[in-house]
Amino acid sequence: MAIFKSETGKIMRTATLTKPVFINSIIINSIAVVLIYFIPALSHLLNFPLYLIEPMRLMLVIAMVHSNKQNAFLLALTLPLFSFAISAHPVFYKMLLISAELTLNVWLYYALLKTFKNNFTALLSSILISKVAYYILKAVLIYTLLLEPGLFSTPVWIQLLTSLVFSAYAFVILRRKN
Repeated sequence: MAIFKSETGKIMRTATLTKPVFINSIIINSIAVVLIYFIPALSHLLNFPLYLIEPMRLMLVIAMVHSNKQNAFLLALTLPLFSFAISAHPVFYKMLLISAELTLNVWLYYALLKTFKNNFTALLSSILISKVAYYILKAVLIYTLLLEPGLFSTPVWIQLLTSLVFSAYAFVILRRKN
């Protein structure tokens, strides 16, 4: 982040990206878009429901670990929208829920990282808290008939397992970086 004074004397801040971070962001975003685009076809081809591994959160964690906060926020907001735009899945209200959940996940991760000073704990906590918020909001939308019944489409044990795997990945990679 660069800090300088404008002509009026006001302090200005600008975000700067290093070339490797910029290139990583482009690569990660490209892979994310292609992955989200082809998930339905790959699921049919493999005869396995790939949504169980939470591909959007996977790409979000990869972005948080290998690029920067701004890119993670960009993916959190746009991946569900992109998926909705190309396949009408998830349905509109669920797309909004997923965007909110992923955005909350990113925000909590960076906020909790300052508190815990441990990326495993920060990421796991941010995932679990954002999931709780997601399910509370989803229950409200089901109750108000904006979503069809069925609170859990992915078994909780699978969600806990993927959360642990994603958090362990971040821990190992970021530990090596430091």
